[in-house]
Amino acid sequence: MTYSVNTPQTPFPTTHVDSRIPALGYGLWQVPAETSAELVSRALQTGYRLIDTAEAYYNEEDVGEGIRASGVAREEIFVTTKVWNTHHGYDQTLQAFDASQQRLGLDRLDMYLMHWPSQIRDTYVETWQAMIRLRDEGRVGAIGVCNFSIGQLQRLMRETGVAPVLNQVELHPYFQQKELRAFHREQGIITQSWSPLGVWSQKPNPGLSPLQAPPILELAERYSKSPAQIILRWHLDSGLATLSKSVRPERIVENFQLFDFALTPEEIRMLAELDRPDGRLGPDPETADF
Repeated sequence: MTYSVNTPQTPFPTTHVDSRIPALGYGLWQVPAETSAELVSRALQTGYRLIDTAEAYYNEEDVGEGIRASGVAREEIFVTTKVWNTHHGYDQTLQAFDASQQRLGLDRLDMYLMHWPSQIRDTYVETWQAMIRLRDEGRVGAIGVCNFSIGQLQRLMRETGVAPVLNQVELHPYFQQKELRAFHREQGIITQSWSPLGVWSQKPNPGLSPLQAPPILELAERYSKSPAQIILRWHLDSGLATLSKSVRPERIVENFQLFDFALTPEEIRMLAELDRPDGRLGPDPETADF
């Protein structure tokens, strides 16, 4: 089975023979459960076709409700959820998947991700083996990981012989993960960006936010777009899948309005120069202790 990134503008099959993953998705991290159904429905009606949640977001039930209320056919929607660290291990992962599927109220899931490698537990290989079983049994279309380093990916592949379809990682103009992305390209792993705007509420930005970076402001004026739209377009034009997240309906719509312009190769290179060594906002998977 071959997976590739696709724009949300184009219908995509979700069979086990060929599945194309929408390049732009709507993410539910830190979206309150009480508003998740309405916002998921709004996102799908806007045009998003990838919905990304997790058991640790505590909104799976409401996400499922929003999917059903959207009026969008289920076969047009790519649904992702994730197993949390406390459910690592072979049997625990199988049970966590059952629980997530029941909360979502869906008869199938398109992608199941391991949320973190959780080095403190050191059972992510066993967790991956359970996920391989779920895929082989046809219970989920694809399996992948989040927040894995190169060394952790290498161990996973070395001990199981199976590479993730996708690695969802922190990635934004100030933290571009160029070495990891190069490894992904070599291995055929899709890079999906979380925190794509470089704004994370749990830690202040180092210096100015990317949304205030002069090159991004310059491009926003040039294209009559918002800084957020410029950054999201940079992700797409750089060959990345990305997750947009907002709890404001007008921003959900704005963040999807990316398909009437594209950055030039020179402009992409200009933004590539914003990368910085202190740009990481979230935990480092090599040192995270949760």
